[in-house]
Formats: sequence, structure tokens, C-alpha cells
Amino acid sequence: YAITIFNNLLIDAIYDIVPAVKPQLAYYEMLGADGIRAFCETVEYARSKGLIIIADGKRNDIGITAEAYSSAFLGQARVSETKCVPVFDADALTVNPYLGVDGIKPFIEDCRKYDKGIFILVKTSNKSSGQFQDILTSRDKSIYEIVAEYVDEWGKSLVGKRGYSSVGAVVGATYPKQAKIMRSIKKSAYILVPGYGAQGGTAKDVAHSFNRDGLGAIINASRSIMCAWKSEIWKDKYGEEDFAIAAREEAIRMRDDINSTIGRR
Repeated sequence: YAITIFNNLLIDAIYDIVPAVKPQLAYYEMLGADGIRAFCETVEYARSKGLIIIADGKRNDIGITAEAYSSAFLGQARVSETKCVPVFDADALTVNPYLGVDGIKPFIEDCRKYDKGIFILVKTSNKSSGQFQDILTSRDKSIYEIVAEYVDEWGKSLVGKRGYSSVGAVVGATYPKQAKIMRSIKKSAYILVPGYGAQGGTAKDVAHSFNRDGLGAIINASRSIMCAWKSEIWKDKYGEEDFAIAAREEAIRMRDDINSTIGRR
């Protein structure tokens, strides 16, 4: 109950200045059934405010198990021989491509069927990501570049009227050089960019993930906004009881910082 209230107050403070929310499923799942209930209530409330909901679950498996994950978050689950119903009903889901197209195809099919989206992990923001993602292959390309090429290929059949695909990529703000490479590969993919703010990514770093039209990227900030009242910028102005007001101020500051940086490009 407390989590739902906290989330709703945050949403009330920022829904008119951000396009989406990205609940991290791990923090709800660790609280069991009550946590899942809070996730569902958050999704429902965010949708009522017109926000896009990106479920950050990094799901991955093959065959009917991948289909089950996709049905839960993007599609519908069969509850009887004649009835299917949406479950979590997110607008998009983060997915892991490590098992190849067998683990991605069910999600792509539900994107097509239910007008949903996925963001495939390509170059993540954590420090150890290079242990696998930066390995140079026999094609003289790193693994993350090859994954980016597959993301581009998998998304070609789902490009909408605005020129962007429902199949996007996750590219960390902490790796701006790699983001620049991947933006050149994936002109039609939306890029979900974690790592901005608390993890050290700057507006200059995330600018590489946008296309020249100023579109094509969703910048994620979690702790920086949720706990803005604790930050050096706002701690002398706002107390804990003003967390939602501080969150709005920080979201506006970040938005303006990013927009001005993109404009200078």
C-alpha cells in the first residue's frame, strides 16, 4: 500500500513532463504477492495518466516459456478454452537476447499482434558489461555491434508510420561512444538509455542516442528523480515530505538539460 501511494504521488508530480515510467520488476517481485499487486496498481495508475509503461524485467527463455513471459507482459493469457485476458498489460518490456532469435520471436509476435514494444539489451550500463558485450568476434565487430544489427533486422517488419520500430534497444548512458556507433546502425530503433543521473551518465553522453530529428531515445532516470530531495541540488530546499515536488523539479531540470544539449548538436 505504501509503495502504491509513493508511486502515485510521483506520477502525479511528473506525468505531464515525461512520456513513460519504467518500473523495475525485481523490487516488486522481492515483496511477493503484495509487491506484484503494487506493480499492477502502479501500471494501472500510470496508464490513467496517459503514460507509457515499460516493464523492466529483462525476460528471456525459449519456446513456450518465452511465449508465457510475453503473454504475461505484452499479450494475453488463456484462462479457459474460450477466454484470454491481459495480465500485467505493459506497453513494452525489456528482454535479453542471449538465447538468440528463439528467445525473441515470441515477444516480436506479440508486439505485432497487440501493438506493443520491446527493448532488447545491447550495451548495458554496468561496468562489467564489457566482459561479454565488448568481445571482438571473427567478423571484426564486437558482440554488442552484432546484437545491434540483429535488433535492426528483427525490427524492420514493425516500423510504424513515424519511421520507428516497435523493437528497440537498451544502450547505457555510461558508454557514449558505443551509443554513437549503435545509433548509426539502428536509425529506426528507439533506444532506451539507463545510467543517466545517479549512475554517472550526462546529457552530453545521452545525446548520442538521439537521431538528428531529436527523437529516437527514451532517457531513464530512477534514483535521481525518486530521491531528488536528498541530492546536492535540492537537499537545502526540500525535505523528505516534499519528495514529489523535488522529483518534479529534478525531472524538469533533466529535461531542459537534455533538450538544450540536443539542440546544440
